Amino acid sequence: MSILQRPLQAVLLICLIVNSSIITAQQRNVLWYDKPAANWNEALPIGNGYIGAMIFGNSGQERLQLNEATIWGGGPNNNIDSAALPYINQVRALLADKKYAEAQALANKSLGPKGNSGMPYQLAGNLLISFPGHENVRNYRRELDIENATSSVSYTLDGVEYKREYVTSLSKNILVVRLTASQPAKLSFKLNLQSPLKQSVYWKGDDLLLAGKGSDHENQKGKIKFNVAARVKTSGGSVEKDSTAFNVNRADTAEIHLSIATNFINYQDISADPERRASALLDAAQGSSYQRLLNEHVQAYRKYYSRVKLDLGSTAAAMEPTDIRIKNFAAGKDPQLAELYFQFGRYLLISCSQPGSQAANLQGIWNGELKGPWDSKYTININTEMNYWPAEVTQLSELHQPLFNLIQDVSETGKPTAKVMYGARGWVLHHNTDIWRITGVVDGAFWGLWPTSNAWLCQHLWEHYLYTGDKAFLKKYYPIMKGAAQYYIDALQPEKEHNWLVVSPSVSPEHDYKNGISVTEGATMDNQLVYGLFSLVMKASAELKADRAFRDSISLFRDRLPPMQIGQHGQLQEWLEDFDNPASNHRHVSHLYGLFPADQISPFRQPKLFAAAKNSLVYRGDVSTGWSMAWKINLWARLLDGNHAYKLLTDQIAPVTSSRQSGGTYPNLFDAHPPFQIDGNFGCTSGIAEMLLQSHDGAVHLLPALPDVWKKGSVSGLMARGGFKIDMDWDDRKITRLVVHSSLGGNFRIRTSHSLVNTRLKPSKGRNSNSFYSIPVVKQAIVKQSGVNLTFSLPESFMYDLRTKRGRTYKLVE
Repeated sequence: MSILQRPLQAVLLICLIVNSSIITAQQRNVLWYDKPAANWNEALPIGNGYIGAMIFGNSGQERLQLNEATIWGGGPNNNIDSAALPYINQVRALLADKKYAEAQALANKSLGPKGNSGMPYQLAGNLLISFPGHENVRNYRRELDIENATSSVSYTLDGVEYKREYVTSLSKNILVVRLTASQPAKLSFKLNLQSPLKQSVYWKGDDLLLAGKGSDHENQKGKIKFNVAARVKTSGGSVEKDSTAFNVNRADTAEIHLSIATNFINYQDISADPERRASALLDAAQGSSYQRLLNEHVQAYRKYYSRVKLDLGSTAAAMEPTDIRIKNFAAGKDPQLAELYFQFGRYLLISCSQPGSQAANLQGIWNGELKGPWDSKYTININTEMNYWPAEVTQLSELHQPLFNLIQDVSETGKPTAKVMYGARGWVLHHNTDIWRITGVVDGAFWGLWPTSNAWLCQHLWEHYLYTGDKAFLKKYYPIMKGAAQYYIDALQPEKEHNWLVVSPSVSPEHDYKNGISVTEGATMDNQLVYGLFSLVMKASAELKADRAFRDSISLFRDRLPPMQIGQHGQLQEWLEDFDNPASNHRHVSHLYGLFPADQISPFRQPKLFAAAKNSLVYRGDVSTGWSMAWKINLWARLLDGNHAYKLLTDQIAPVTSSRQSGGTYPNLFDAHPPFQIDGNFGCTSGIAEMLLQSHDGAVHLLPALPDVWKKGSVSGLMARGGFKIDMDWDDRKITRLVVHSSLGGNFRIRTSHSLVNTRLKPSKGRNSNSFYSIPVVKQAIVKQSGVNLTFSLPESFMYDLRTKRGRTYKLVE
């Protein structure tokens, strides 16, 4: 090589590097594929909290599978078991006498579901667009841009470039499809609507409508009526109508507007006119150009999405199609895919849970079946709650509201359930509900005799307050928290050996402690949940300076709850008795609720309990169903082990194959149980946030579980309890930039793995004065086997305090 060639080679190399980085930056928030979706788990999801669509992208026959959040089977009902109370008391007596098999048999016989086990969430149907002669195309690309919440399909045919753009408008609540071609008069297609739930397809003026009805299910008549309405406008060409379809010929461009509406107003009222609603939505958007609709939508969407940015680095692997990236992620050469997966979870929450919409169900808003997996209901022994784990920490607080509305509803429908089934005040529900807000037992006693979900749901109300400091919100929802606590005051039972107060009967969700026996008293998760509920009600009443007498009374009840126990294997016991099998790899890790999402187990305050929780998690193993692995990512982050958390992330972001029985990720980045459950996506987003920031243990812990592979990176916009917004960069595990915005004021306590130098930061002393940090006073565990190793190596940490003022920003490391 000559001396003249070397500079030229260097310039070419620099150009390649720069060009590669530009392409990577463009792709940073994009899922893309070089072929159409072969099945539903390859289709791309768009949604606005009300309408959901799955885009398949076939060049010759486009299919958009449609959902609307209020299309469910059945109608208004509640499945309260009016004959339950005598059997509840009999099961309690059998459990108190340790007659476990007899208790299970009686529960199976007499305390199963009465009437129904909940109604299914259902699809609306399909929008089908046929393009004759478009089967063999070149330069095909299908993508989902999660920075703008838009999707597109593009390809070339006979020298013409075709493009389809898709938006579920956040501002107008319609689905918009825009079709363009690089040459005039090249767009010809047929559009029709299809649904297995249809009653009729008909014309109303220039709109094509499909009328449908939700299914009958488990002795409940289908009462939901819905309309899908489509309107087409073109530039050039002609639009003709046959009996059930639009036929567009030789247009230059075309726009399709589609709305979906139902008769649902609330769980008691289904009196709306769906046709009028659907037509009104189309009329409201009629005068808006596509560009205006797009701009309004993107502006509304970015209001949420742009609040948090994450950079974990990128390599050339980030330029591959997304399905290839999933296959290769475990090799460790594509750090940006973890970032994309994190942001995809936020995208999904924005797209399926909007203020005023229904709460995200087991599949968010996207379901392609008449009866989806587990009916796509609200499973409240982990899955519904996991859907909202990212809401506060990733600055999507407003999107928590649909869950709060659900809680408000079940706090009403759960009052007669508490009175009739348990003879108690307050409100209660079991492990499932649906759009009709049922509160009775679902799916049989083995799974469904779990009355503790009210305590877990109330934790979400309290967490929202800890992040926002919204006193008006706390005042509004305090009666709901109090009602849940009143239920336990009446329903807790004295345990014979220690006179502890226990929940009975109950289960440790979906797990048995003897062959086929799940029904128990005093399961560890129940003890943790009730302890947490009593604690938050006491704190809430203190914050509101109200209800002192009630606060004092539940304090007495809290003191009689069982402490957490460490069993013969050095494990945190799952049940009141030491029944744990260390060989069990059951998907639920319910007894670790106290570690995450709760804050009752701390390495700094209860080291033995912390070590026992770690032992339990090790015994349970890593690979499991998708949502279970997502929970474990959060748990390992709370155990301050970033490398193990990352290992589980690689287990999760891996292809679903016929030989793999559990977990994984589908080509469209949907979590696999399998089948698809959206909670795993949300759980992973939460887990990545927990690896970067924790604020539950008396301080804001920065980079508490940073894995070795993320040596350098940055994140901005994560929220900590107390209303602190955090921006930080790191390099070689050390923070190189730290900016804190305080929305509420008060003391900001930092915990880091290395020392920080800033004259504003003072070494921490004593208990944190900021009341928004949650540090419950938890009884020390009972250790049953002293010979088991309960030690661990706690990494060195440094703690600092900063007195902040409301609305001020502090640059602490630059």
